[in-house]
Parts: sequence; C-alpha cells; structure tokens
Amino acid sequence: MKFKAIHFFLCFIFIFLPSKSFAIEGNKDLYEDQDDPLSFMVEVLPWDQVNNIMPKYTIFTIIDVETGLSFKVQRRAGSQHADVQPLTYKDTKIMKKIYNGKWSWNRRAILVLVEDQLLAASMHGMPHGAGALKNGFPGHFCVHFWESTTHKRDKMDPAHQLMILKAAGKLDDYFNQIDPYKMIEIFALAVNNHDKNILAETIVDNKYKQKLTTKMTKDISYFSIMGVSLLPMEDLNYQLVMEVPVKVEFLDKNKGKSKKVIHFVVRRDSLVDRWYIEGQTILKEIK
Repeated sequence: MKFKAIHFFLCFIFIFLPSKSFAIEGNKDLYEDQDDPLSFMVEVLPWDQVNNIMPKYTIFTIIDVETGLSFKVQRRAGSQHADVQPLTYKDTKIMKKIYNGKWSWNRRAILVLVEDQLLAASMHGMPHGAGALKNGFPGHFCVHFWESTTHKRDKMDPAHQLMILKAAGKLDDYFNQIDPYKMIEIFALAVNNHDKNILAETIVDNKYKQKLTTKMTKDISYFSIMGVSLLPMEDLNYQLVMEVPVKVEFLDKNKGKSKKVIHFVVRRDSLVDRWYIEGQTILKEIK
C-alpha cells in the first residue's frame, strides 16, 4: 500500500507541478539547487551535492520512470557515484521485475525520492561486488547523478547521462541542441541499451521507423561506432541533409558479427529544426 500511495502522490504532483529547468550544455546554470520545503519538483543536482544529501547508509526510494514501480534501497558505499543495495527481499523482487526478470547492465531512467527531494538519476541492473544486506541480491548496483562518474572514467557515462535527462523530462530540449554526429552516437547508445523509446526519437517518423526500431532492439546485441567521417562544425550550420559514413561493428543474433561502413543519412526540415536519422537507409545497410 505504501508504494501505491507514493505512485498516486507522484502522479498528482507531476501533473500539477512543473519540473525545474536547467541548461543541457555550456551553461553555468546547469542545475538549480533550491531547497524548497517539500517541493517534490524534479531536481537535477550534481554529484558533489547529492553525495552530501544522501551519505553512506541513507535509505531512499527508487522510482522507475517507465514502469512506475518503486523499491527501497540503502547506500552502502561509492565515492564517484552511489553503490546501493535493495533493502529487503521484496525490494529485490521489485527491482528484478523492472528488468523483466533478468539482471542487466542496461541503464534506466529513475527518480530518487530522499526525504523531501526528488532527484533525476540513472541506474543499471547488474549485481556485482560485495553485498551486506539480507535481501537476496548478490552484491550491489550503481546509481548515477549529474556529473557522477564510473570507476574507470573521469567523465560522465554517456548512457547514464542520457537516462538522467530522460528522468528529468529534458530529452526534447537536449535533442533540439545536438548536431548530427551526436544524434548518431545517441542512436548507438539506445541500441546498446535496448531502449526502443529513445531510439525511436532519433529516427524520422515514417513507415520505416517502427521496422528499424524493432530490428535494432530485437536482433542487434551491440552496436559499436569505430570511426566517423567529420565535416568542420561550421559547415553544419547551413546543411539540411547530410550523409555521414560511419565505421561500425555490430552483432546480429541471427547472422553473427559484422564490420562495415554504414552511411547514415541525417536530415532536418529547416535550419532551426532538430536532426533526425533516415530509417530506410539504415535498414538497407544493416541487412
């Protein structure tokens, strides 16, 4: 009943309260830090602030953006991001349900409810390392916030960054700003994360969109960009259609591994519109 009450309350506040705004790139106002009492507006806060808000042993609630399912966790460790564990066996069961019954490294957009704050975040679903709680979860998993990093990189993980933007409701703003090369990168990230919703947002809306989305999320296990032929950035300002040769490696569950150059056709309707990828050209070259 507690989780149902949380879902009802959050649905109510999401309808009637706007999210806090923030700039995506190249702006000092990247996030807002207004500690309004019991505001429950979604905040995108940097890791150094979150690290203080929820120190080690903090118990908080994770809400999966797509399914609405929620479960409780405890932060156990982590210096560059939060290493957390489901609190109980019941919480582990709910988390596994979110991942369709199979643990996965796929990133998911989540909201973190900690006391009176609701934070945009991202998690993966793969138990690893040590675990201390009696919860049926063999290890811990990672929760990322804005500007947090993995153990191996000193920059934000691109897939986690994308999920945080999704959790904050800022994907449209982000897609409106990025160049064709970044859109191709997001196409690959969505394929690797098996996120059909974000993948669909990168593709031109025509009869090929659903076919390509289904093909890439159902049959392609991974899709790696090995190299891209780049134009000078100043030349992009006056382009409406671009053909971008991209050297890729991918694994088709039905045909095995392939390495080839795929010619992405990326277009926009006007100089002020956002970029989309033509689906039919990718379908022809992926077969």
